[in-house]
Amino acid sequence: MKILYAIQGTGNGHLTRAMEIIPYLQQHGETDILISGTQSNIELGYPVKYRFNGLSFVFGKKGGVDLWNTYLKMNSKLLMQEVKKLPVEEYDLVISDFEPVSAWACKRANKPCIGLSNQVATLHPKAPKPKKIDLLGKLVLERYAPTTHNYGMHFQALDATVYTPIIRKQVRELKLTNERHYTVYLPSYDNERIVKNLRRFKHIDWQVFSKHSSRVTIVDNITLHPLDPEKFLHSMASAEGVMCNAGFGTTSEALFMQKKLLVIPMKTQFEQYCNAAMLNTMGVAVIKKLKKKHAEKIHTWLDEEQPVKVNYPDLTKQLVDTLVRVHGNKAKALNAQRTKSGAASKRLATHAS
Repeated sequence: MKILYAIQGTGNGHLTRAMEIIPYLQQHGETDILISGTQSNIELGYPVKYRFNGLSFVFGKKGGVDLWNTYLKMNSKLLMQEVKKLPVEEYDLVISDFEPVSAWACKRANKPCIGLSNQVATLHPKAPKPKKIDLLGKLVLERYAPTTHNYGMHFQALDATVYTPIIRKQVRELKLTNERHYTVYLPSYDNERIVKNLRRFKHIDWQVFSKHSSRVTIVDNITLHPLDPEKFLHSMASAEGVMCNAGFGTTSEALFMQKKLLVIPMKTQFEQYCNAAMLNTMGVAVIKKLKKKHAEKIHTWLDEEQPVKVNYPDLTKQLVDTLVRVHGNKAKALNAQRTKSGAASKRLATHAS
């Protein structure tokens, strides 16, 4: 079986999840990897056959996506060229983790594309939604990477197609402690805004990991670190609590580590509002923005809130095996039949001539 696994490269969660999924896909056949997007900070650790520009979101400094810079970096002509040159017809199975080039290439070729992401789970009918629906954001989420069949991961299992989070082995094997500091990762905010809001809580040791820091800097009770995946992970493992956006990767790992969690959904990211809605039903603290008006809720979280208990067993192999059994083997048999029919037609044509 020949498999194409396409991964969204904006943010780190898609790539950390892929590290766990790829070995199981390789057990089922030759697996080629595609990455599009330019905002991740980690290396996958596997050979990547296709690297595309795709459609990347650019993080801003005021709590959301920088729409203007996202627009400036968007190249629809290049995207169409990438879609046209991706040979999806060569694969028995195409899996897209919210990756647009592979999804649109399959749509163009009238070929099944299997969605495997948190984003598809947020659109599930049983998934909690924010009280105020951003219709444009919902439309973007639905159309960004269109798929024919979906398997998702959410903070709670919803049915046979929506699983609990995939927690990487590295995290499962971490030694967890509580050194009383709080770990912060808010890539859509600048350092000035983060420091201004966190220095109000003078009794707290804040460890902030920032895309906007090039060296370690200490401001009062706040330590600003450059974004280093290993140091960040160990800071989380030894923290009392974690403050972050409402993306899926960091939040899932914080819950798994049994850390107090407070999330701030990234503006203009509809799936983060959906994630926040689910987390809120579970008892996780949620605030709309990092602003003075929400300081009292942060104070309550620091002094009173307790970790939310979850159970995230390792079901990655089960998920991959199910996906391949249901969709891959059928596609492989169909492709083999097409190849056989094509060869027979060619022989007939040769004989007739």
